[in-house]
Amino acid sequence: MPLTAYDLSGRTALVTGAASGIGRASAALLAEAGAVVHCADSDAAGLEETRALITAAGGSACTHPLDVTDRTRLRAAVDDVISTAGRLDIVAAIAGIMHSGMVLETEDEDMDRVLAVNFKGVLYACQESARAMIRTGAPGSIITMSSGAVDAARPGLLCYSVAKAAVVQLTRTLATELGPYAIRVNAIAPGWIRTPMTERHDAALQHRTEEAMARISPLRRVGEPGDVAHTVLHLASDASAFTTGQVIRPNGGVAMPW
Repeated sequence: MPLTAYDLSGRTALVTGAASGIGRASAALLAEAGAVVHCADSDAAGLEETRALITAAGGSACTHPLDVTDRTRLRAAVDDVISTAGRLDIVAAIAGIMHSGMVLETEDEDMDRVLAVNFKGVLYACQESARAMIRTGAPGSIITMSSGAVDAARPGLLCYSVAKAAVVQLTRTLATELGPYAIRVNAIAPGWIRTPMTERHDAALQHRTEEAMARISPLRRVGEPGDVAHTVLHLASDASAFTTGQVIRPNGGVAMPW
């Protein structure tokens, strides 16, 4: 397949969680490939940094400060994309939070907060975007962000892993429902990626988590945001035109499920 399959010129993307980490790297790479990228996040200052990074590199970006748990704000952002561009081709629902806590210590509030962001936030982004894609009639790609936590049980990650497992099932179900509209839906389940979120988590453990994950990887390292961003680009592009309902794992070989 020619490299033009990765050309996103003329396409419009919406990326949640775009203020930092994987979201920022993905937004920047989609813009580099030619897409106009609408960046959403609750961190307005971080969003502006992402927009500036993209425009300085010659790309095009808009910002939407919002909380992904607010369906009304997400709907307004999608409506703005459609009114501005007339179409929405790519959605990368990346926004998420980390939580640690043993099962016997988990409170209702812990589970509710993580599910609200890591699952419902993805659900809302998928629903509102898919409705817009169906209305405009253009083929599209929806990319959700799961986690390597769904492939192996680890102590202290109940809320996070449950929410990310729910994202996988949402992805598979939505892929079966949107296929007739030429809309593909795929999930990414990264391994341990060095981002501001994981660095804050790992700092509390004196970097033991990152060191442990690097030791068990065949590549002997943890990931960087760009490692995942290139997977986002692949799933957003025509290079993956026959791929839907899948879970792609840029995880350094830490998990190798059938």
